[in-house]
Amino acid sequence: MEKLVINGGTPLKGTIRISGAKNAALPILMGSILLDEPTTFTNVPNLKDIRTTIKLLEILGCPASFENGEVRTRPCELMPEAPYDLVKTMRASVLCLGPLLARLGYAKVAYPGGCAIGARPVNLHLSALEKMGVTFDLDSGYIIGKVDRLKGARIVFEKVTVGGTENLLMAASLAEGETVLENAAREPEVVDLANFLISCGAKIEGHGTSVIRIQGVPRLHGCEYPIMADRIEAGTFMIAAAITKGDLLLEHCPHEALDAVISKLRDMGVDITIEEGGVRVRHSGKLESVDITTQPYPGFPTDMQAQFMALMCVADGAGMVEETIFENRFMHVLELVRMGADVRLVGRTARIHGGRKLTGAPVMASDLRASASLVLAGLAAQGETHVQRIYHLDRGYERIEEKLNPVGANIVRMQEIEE
Repeated sequence: MEKLVINGGTPLKGTIRISGAKNAALPILMGSILLDEPTTFTNVPNLKDIRTTIKLLEILGCPASFENGEVRTRPCELMPEAPYDLVKTMRASVLCLGPLLARLGYAKVAYPGGCAIGARPVNLHLSALEKMGVTFDLDSGYIIGKVDRLKGARIVFEKVTVGGTENLLMAASLAEGETVLENAAREPEVVDLANFLISCGAKIEGHGTSVIRIQGVPRLHGCEYPIMADRIEAGTFMIAAAITKGDLLLEHCPHEALDAVISKLRDMGVDITIEEGGVRVRHSGKLESVDITTQPYPGFPTDMQAQFMALMCVADGAGMVEETIFENRFMHVLELVRMGADVRLVGRTARIHGGRKLTGAPVMASDLRASASLVLAGLAAQGETHVQRIYHLDRGYERIEEKLNPVGANIVRMQEIEE
């Protein structure tokens, strides 16, 4: 098992290029199941979840190649079963359900397991697909769906669900008639999926709003499509600049998708300017604490909560973080406390008393964004920080040390010594 060893306390200065977005790439790659022609995807990040998705596509009979940020898929003779061995490693595997039902009228997908940060139930996906005519059975841990032909329907999600919106977008693209999704997710990654489907011939309106209309078409063709830049990686590196009192230029930064994050950083005293070459983030003075509440887009993203908390630990004053999306997304708190932070939990609210000097310590990552927060804290800390279980980190960041070391970080990836 690998870990990162970070020697902190150095301001980061230079240029970082933002990678393609994992959370956009995963559903878009699943969307290739809908197509009957070759397709090329560019700006695809080289991450474990991407490689897992490609393995799943191959098992489903949709062969794909991945090289130098480019994925090519080919028309295939589809197989309807997504096995547990892959689904258990990546919950996004359930996004093959809608495309398989649209193409084959049958799907057998392993029921996703638990998630460290809280419940991510698929019942919203299933109840919505039932309104399109699908009947479901649960057998030996598998979701088995059957339908003669998907029929358009009016679907009102009882709560905002990104995955549910994505699954239904794909399913409805080949359904008979019109499908209307109400209380749909508005995330930029949902918009990117819709734009990809439109590039393949789908008829979709309203993506980016809470009401999406899809007119089903008989087939979807291939295309070449660039994956959007990763707003969460960009936000993470914005905080890296602020927490180290550095000066970073972020190339290919999707700043339009980061309004809530940029607004809070500016409230804290971070200087953020949109320049011709990208987004420049710098701070050399005092940071002032703020309060944040996570919300579905366009609110403050839950995927930036842990990283923002690391920054608030070194800011002046007291601030509060309220987590409304996931019930277990504060597991990084105890690790930050090990580094000298003053954070107290009350239910789904964390109260941070800032102005503390962080010191290096051995810490353990519990999930993807928690691991990013510990890396950020390590960059600001005096001394050596060992971040363990970085397989979580590698699910969402392309070897983060290879991006941060050229701008002044001192991070070494090494094998943990087993005792």
